[in-house]
Amino acid sequence: MKGLLERLAEGAVLVGDGATGTYLQGKGLEVGEAPEIWTLSHPDVVRQMAADYFAAGSDLVETNTFGGNRFRLKHVGLEGRVREVNLKAVELAKSTTPPGGLVIGSIGPVGEFLAPLGTVTPEELLEAFSVQAEALAEGGVDALCVETMTALEEAQIAVRAAQATGLPVMATMTFDEGPRGFATSMGVTIEQAVRGLAEVGADVVGTNCGSGVEQMIRIVQEMGRLTPLPILVQSNAGLPVMEGDQVVYPEGPEGMAARCGEFLEAGARMIGGCCGTGPAHVSAMAKTIRRLGGCE
Repeated sequence: MKGLLERLAEGAVLVGDGATGTYLQGKGLEVGEAPEIWTLSHPDVVRQMAADYFAAGSDLVETNTFGGNRFRLKHVGLEGRVREVNLKAVELAKSTTPPGGLVIGSIGPVGEFLAPLGTVTPEELLEAFSVQAEALAEGGVDALCVETMTALEEAQIAVRAAQATGLPVMATMTFDEGPRGFATSMGVTIEQAVRGLAEVGADVVGTNCGSGVEQMIRIVQEMGRLTPLPILVQSNAGLPVMEGDQVVYPEGPEGMAARCGEFLEAGARMIGGCCGTGPAHVSAMAKTIRRLGGCE
């Protein structure tokens, strides 16, 4: 099977998966409950999630390990089981992988500030990311995705930890639109993100979460002007709105699929979904992308 970078080098556009949290909440995960717990407590559901995304047309499916570092797992009493949580998540995803499907190890932020804003040192951060990345690599993922980052230094440390495994590394940051344009909540601009991630050797750069399709298209356009690297985009299903006491993402599968051509024109090489998206969104987007000739 061809690897991620080989397929990208040959011009393929790959379809990602949809949201993990949205899927699991639909199966009973409580809002605020750590999805990683379900890798151990509800393995059949986590396995089925990967199977459903592959069946919907995903070329890439991420492991249920976004918060699989010791800092986040400490909140649920699993800080001593980092390796076990990550290995199990890879096992579940890989058990459903069809021919040509790729399993991507998800690495999210630790949820702590680096000193001097917080108490975590760069060395502690590197160690935490390294333990997680090594477990994901041991489990057999095809690549690693450092995602949903807002602080550039943290993202760079995570990329370095991921690179040490020898696997391809993707890195995405989350941007919001303000009066001065797009920036992360920590003030990192699109240009700073792209250049900073490329500087430490990310093979793929991109953006996920935070914004709906309209904003994401503009972010990808700017990224495309700044780098020749492949670009990954995982948009929310529109910007969330409150309906009563429920958070609702208004963009349906067909609405998101209708914008995939614009993502391709902007230079995206991997297109998936984030908050509010599920297998139906992936299915619609995959059909559109393949109809447009963007997939291998």
